[in-house]
Amino acid sequence: MGDLVGITEFFVIVSTSNPRQLDTVIDEVHAVCKAEGRAPLRREGRTLDGWMVLDYGDVVVHVFTETQREYYDLERLWADAPRLEVGTPAR
Repeated sequence: MGDLVGITEFFVIVSTSNPRQLDTVIDEVHAVCKAEGRAPLRREGRTLDGWMVLDYGDVVVHVFTETQREYYDLERLWADAPRLEVGTPAR
């Protein structure tokens, strides 16, 4: 993303089935980043609206319900950016 927008290196786009899962994903992102000594620079959106954005500077995390992800369609908006598919981490 850095070459295209100059404001971040990575966009992470995540879908959830419902707002409760969205909250859980946000909580986990916060926990992992906090453990690494990172705090978000900005936070936008609301769980009830079905989307939230956490800006960590070099990484911007977009978490959507499936309906909102389809509506915003960031993949189309940033179609020129290289993609890196990431699966669910093993625990």
